[in-house]
Amino acid sequence: MITWHLGILSFIFGAAGLIHLIKPKVFMRVMPLYIPFHKLIVYISGIIEIIASIGVLFEKTKMISIWTIITLLILFFPVHIHMLANKKASLNFPKSILLLRLFLQFALLYWAGSYL
Repeated sequence: MITWHLGILSFIFGAAGLIHLIKPKVFMRVMPLYIPFHKLIVYISGIIEIIASIGVLFEKTKMISIWTIITLLILFFPVHIHMLANKKASLNFPKSILLLRLFLQFALLYWAGSYL
């Protein structure tokens, strides 16, 4: 059964995935230099986010999709830390907003994990 809060989680990740595909340069700017193939990774992660966001809506694919979302959130931590440490990658956001985004990752991990 799909709950309203699972629908919101699905919407958040679906929208984020679409933004990855529509505005890839924004995401490429915040990636650490040691990660290769920025554009390809942005597109692939966007597609995976969209697929996972749809997958959580179906009982047969819900668990693998939740695990996929959790994995993506963990993989995105270096980007958030890079944004905090690198002025150019910060997109001129204040440090307080960047810290909030980092803590939001933990909240999203907890939220997604609550469906396991």
